Amino acid sequence: MKISESIKKRRSIRRFSGRDLTDDDVELLVEAARLAPSAGNLQPWEFVTVREKGNKQRLAEAAHGQSFIAEAPVVFVICAVPERSATRYGKRGVELYCLQDTAAAVQNLLLTAAHNGLGGCWVGAFDEKKAAEAVGAPPGVRPVAIVPVGYPAESPAPRPRRDLSEVVHWERF
Repeated sequence: MKISESIKKRRSIRRFSGRDLTDDDVELLVEAARLAPSAGNLQPWEFVTVREKGNKQRLAEAAHGQSFIAEAPVVFVICAVPERSATRYGKRGVELYCLQDTAAAVQNLLLTAAHNGLGGCWVGAFDEKKAAEAVGAPPGVRPVAIVPVGYPAESPAPRPRRDLSEVVHWERF
């Protein structure tokens, strides 16, 4: 499958079949995330892989009761380490670059999942402190995304997108 096909195929999946992911599946996804670009190649991320039911339930509760999180066979919590970006970029590294970098890692993970017949959902609506507690994140490590992943039990239709003519500006706005 071409990358453009994987991009078009990717959907937010919130219902999963009962099929588990292998350790190789999980490693493939984390490897894709790890290979994302990052400012200054500082790689200001940490990846927590959650399989245990109670821990997944705590993440679902941290995400304001989004119960589908606990139903996925694997949940990834992608965390930023702002101070790692600050070493080279100061305040801008803390406030922007570490977030951009972790976002790129999440997208790599989701596209790799779609390419390999898996589905996931990028969850950003959660209580950061509760999510950090759920995965035992040390001080200075900030959960940025919760990503439940599994074999899809649904095939959502494509969501509408703004037309290219509405979003592209040539040279200037």
